[in-house]
Amino acid sequence: MKPELEALLELLDLEQIEVNLFRGVSPTEGWQRVYGGQVIGQALVAASRTVDDINRVAHSLHGYFLRPGDTTIPILYKVDRIRDGRSFTTRRVVAIQKGHAIFSMSASFQVCETGLEHQAAMPCVPNPETCPSETELMQPHLESMSEDQRAIASRPKPLEMRFIDDSVEFSAEPQEPFQRVWIKTVDRMPSDIRLNQCLLAYASDMTLIDTSYRPHGISWHNDNFQVASLDHAMWFHKPFTVDGWLLYYQDSPFSGGARGFSRGTFYNQQGELIASCAQEGLIRLYK
Repeated sequence: MKPELEALLELLDLEQIEVNLFRGVSPTEGWQRVYGGQVIGQALVAASRTVDDINRVAHSLHGYFLRPGDTTIPILYKVDRIRDGRSFTTRRVVAIQKGHAIFSMSASFQVCETGLEHQAAMPCVPNPETCPSETELMQPHLESMSEDQRAIASRPKPLEMRFIDDSVEFSAEPQEPFQRVWIKTVDRMPSDIRLNQCLLAYASDMTLIDTSYRPHGISWHNDNFQVASLDHAMWFHKPFTVDGWLLYYQDSPFSGGARGFSRGTFYNQQGELIASCAQEGLIRLYK
């Protein structure tokens, strides 16, 4: 396995320090605060490890970001076993630093069942091989970046992303409030359903909030612009692995009150809808 993906899986591999209590760490390079997707993914790992029945997998999670996380100290994840029913299991997780909650999440797990099925059709999009990578998008802008930004841009990443639409990262032009991104891990993943769910939860926060400020011709690079995730919800529809290309289709039907609302759906290359998510984020512009 490539070292960058191995490092991400180690990041999600929490240390159990007591019953229902787990400890996670954060990468300190390139992050001023803990990345929100990391906390979501680690919280889901903590919740999953208190569900003894391996045939029960997550079908939904709902979380709130309460405080910025500090990358220099561990995060404690305290799990409450709310309910173990015949079909559903409910867990509540609180992530703690310095005695304060920085994130809270409820997650629900279900035994595998069959039932009525329908889904929205996968959008018609170009194949991932024909779309530019993150590195290719950044290449024209390397000279204008700081040394630290160039170092971060050139660092090997565990997730490969291919962009169908123009990125807002380096553009001041208003764009449509949707974006389509192909995403997958850079190497093969274990077949464990729970692990793949936790990794997709990690990835789901990577571009979602960006969608809400695409129409406003602004980037998180602006000094007078504050961006932060406020809450995050996710639903898992079908088993999947993250080592095959997944289409992440995102749209933002509303922004206002210094908040932006975005929705996302994940499709595999067979056109199956495997997961959905929604998020509200702080998009505060200072004058």
